[in-house]
Amino acid sequence: MPAQPVVTGRGAPLRIGILGCGGIAMRRMLPAMARTPAVEIAAVASRDKARAEAAAKRFGGKAVHGYERLLDRDDIAAVYVPLPPSLHKPWTARALKAGKHALVEKPMVTGAREARDLAELAEQGRLVLMESFMFLHHSQHATVTALLERGDIGELRGVSTEFGFPPLSPQDIRYRPELGGGSLLDAGVYALRVSQLLLGSSLTVIGATLETDDETGVDVAGDALLRGERGVTSHVSFGFRHAYRAAYTLWGSAGRIILDRAFTPPPEHRPVLRIERQDRVEELTLAADDQFANIAARFASLVRGGGDPTEERVAAVRQAELVDSVRAAALRQAGPAGPGGAP
Repeated sequence: MPAQPVVTGRGAPLRIGILGCGGIAMRRMLPAMARTPAVEIAAVASRDKARAEAAAKRFGGKAVHGYERLLDRDDIAAVYVPLPPSLHKPWTARALKAGKHALVEKPMVTGAREARDLAELAEQGRLVLMESFMFLHHSQHATVTALLERGDIGELRGVSTEFGFPPLSPQDIRYRPELGGGSLLDAGVYALRVSQLLLGSSLTVIGATLETDDETGVDVAGDALLRGERGVTSHVSFGFRHAYRAAYTLWGSAGRIILDRAFTPPPEHRPVLRIERQDRVEELTLAADDQFANIAARFASLVRGGGDPTEERVAAVRQAELVDSVRAAALRQAGPAGPGGAP
């Protein structure tokens, strides 16, 4: 049986341990947690003692050499897991068995079976398990959905989503298949998740392609076509070989809504929402928002009982199932050669 979760007072900040000092943690999440009153960075663990000490000095908390030692601490109620994707399942499972709530960097897992296993552990331990899709917690998307529901572009006919950026350093972990690399797991998951936000979770993958780099063995670009319950489709494109773009377009019977910088806006960025109709074009400048601080605060609220954590578990499993479906569709499209291969 999983250990009992650590109980924290409702007025006190949630004490979080950090499992790893990855780039997204150091650049975005730990600075956000440090400025979020609802959470407290209690400890930072790394396999490199010097890295743990540097992170703790910068953001607070105790430096811990090794992940197991952090999970053994009884003064920590939850963990944030920003490790490479292939390490998310084993270390999140250990955290849940130790009675810790878990906020796991996207992608939470590399396959649906892993997601189901973690969801079961979290349910057994009455623990919060949350996938860190921070962009969902930016207010710009609520504005988009409100305009859509109000009928500003008529009936929704289709969605297109793009998330891509130029080639990375050859040493980047996203080029290492054994660590869960590849553009589908790194960039494509954003496009799949926003498709769920806009069209609902009951999506079917109609078709997909993945282009695999022969040298590294990871997919570096891909496309997929999804269909929602009402027949509305979403075309998603992603990759590591593009000019930077992080945007989506909603195409309706009476116009379009276009949102740029949809996934990774900095806290000071004021989004510009473009609404195109037959007779006019309108641009709405929205308020800046801090999506990383927001997700940290939301996670803390769920731990304290401010919502149903079941929804987060179900969403994480569904997301992993979509990723598996895209892979399977790409394999069917490629045939015996496999994605990106030669006959």
